[in-house]
Amino acid sequence: MKKILSAVLICTLALSMAGCGQRQTPDGSQTEYDSDNNEAAETGGEPAEHTSENPAQEIRPAEVPEDFVLIEGGSFQMGSPETEAWRGEDETLHSVTVSDFYMSRYELTQAEYEAVMGENPGSFSGDNLPVENVTWLEAVAYCNARSGQEGLTPVYEVEGESVSWNRSADGYRLPTEAEWEYACRAGTETPFYMENSPGAEEANYYGHYPYMIEENYFSQGDLAAQPGEYRQTTVPVGSFNANPFGLYDMHGNVGEWTWDLYGAYPADGQTDPTGAQSGTRRVYRGGGWNDFAKNMRSAYRAMMDQDKSSFNVGIRLVRNAAAGNGSVEGAVLGSGAGTGTAEGGNVLIAYFSWGGNTRGIAEEIRNQTGADLFEITLVNPYSDDYNTVLDEAQRDQNEQARPELAVHVENMEDYDTIILGYPNWWASIPMPIASFLEEYDFTGKTIIPFCSHGGGRFGQSLTAIAKLAPEAGMGEALSVHYSGGESLAEDVSAWLEENGITAE
Repeated sequence: MKKILSAVLICTLALSMAGCGQRQTPDGSQTEYDSDNNEAAETGGEPAEHTSENPAQEIRPAEVPEDFVLIEGGSFQMGSPETEAWRGEDETLHSVTVSDFYMSRYELTQAEYEAVMGENPGSFSGDNLPVENVTWLEAVAYCNARSGQEGLTPVYEVEGESVSWNRSADGYRLPTEAEWEYACRAGTETPFYMENSPGAEEANYYGHYPYMIEENYFSQGDLAAQPGEYRQTTVPVGSFNANPFGLYDMHGNVGEWTWDLYGAYPADGQTDPTGAQSGTRRVYRGGGWNDFAKNMRSAYRAMMDQDKSSFNVGIRLVRNAAAGNGSVEGAVLGSGAGTGTAEGGNVLIAYFSWGGNTRGIAEEIRNQTGADLFEITLVNPYSDDYNTVLDEAQRDQNEQARPELAVHVENMEDYDTIILGYPNWWASIPMPIASFLEEYDFTGKTIIPFCSHGGGRFGQSLTAIAKLAPEAGMGEALSVHYSGGESLAEDVSAWLEENGITAE
């Protein structure tokens, strides 16, 4: 294990969160919300007081805010070993060296965002809750605006959707993906910076689903962290203990935008990498309040179009520790304008359904659009028994299996837009959807996802789709709680209009 380069002794008061040992469905069924255990989140109260003995405070330049920590640079292994459970193929382990930089102890709050931008886009309400529902482009705009207000040199030059980064500028910026992972790990090489996987009392996530729950669903006594509370909301920043570098909420609460365009890691070592040279989507890290623990791992990579936002993705700021020194000179161009979306043309509704909820939504979409309907079915269907299908679904996800499909779209080239439906299984797509996405060329097409869920909304299913169809445009997605209830028709109508799909 790499030697920790800077030590921070943190003494904090953690929120007391009640555990919940109830079993949940693979699509994330929710239980009754206990508001008494989440008073701080509801009121948007002040973060708990924190003390620090970080020696970086003694050498911090006067212009760096007090809540920023000096992260001393060094080398580490970025990515995950092949033995790490639930790792992705895009987490290739490789050596990376990063230079010194300052990072905010906390995720950016709603109050901080509104003070600069004059508006609060958050889905939840509270000054000390992390701001979320901001696009990558809006995050960049905030960095520049705050830099200007404080008399600093703005970091980014924006021309439409093309953004270049002046690496020697002294203003606020987003971390690179490498900086983020280095700071999150804080010298560790395990899936999380904690010695054991986090429980719901250590991070804000879908606490019913701690790390390795998938393989231990019916034998939870073997889990390092037991199922706990699912708060269904963000909580005030700094509500839990900090990592060894003095950073709060690196796992959970909201995911955090990075500078990088998504792409494959190189096999060789790198110094101060800035991500892929080209691409269509930006990386965000850390997992959010509705993510399973497996998607909060230090190495897990999520991504989204830079002009899209989410209720569980926010911002953490960094600053250069020294302007123009060595590897931080020069400019980086990162054009992530995206693939665009198809205009008009033929529409196909393709869906996979096990319990019937997704089928009902697909049929409602067909009723409103008159589009062609295609059900994704398997040569060897999943079991009709509920407990058995739980095991089958998690097994296929863990193995990244590609079940053989029984039927095929013979004229996929005729369709410009694919409305793609599925149940949220174990916080992602069912593997038959992966089989479907890998069977066809979606270049230049638009995929508009919809999913049925029991409380986890999309999970990380949108990232999974984007990784499997990188050349497709992504429309605005729709999550439907179970079958959608009485509002389904109205919800579908509004969603179709948002995506420019004309009703029949």
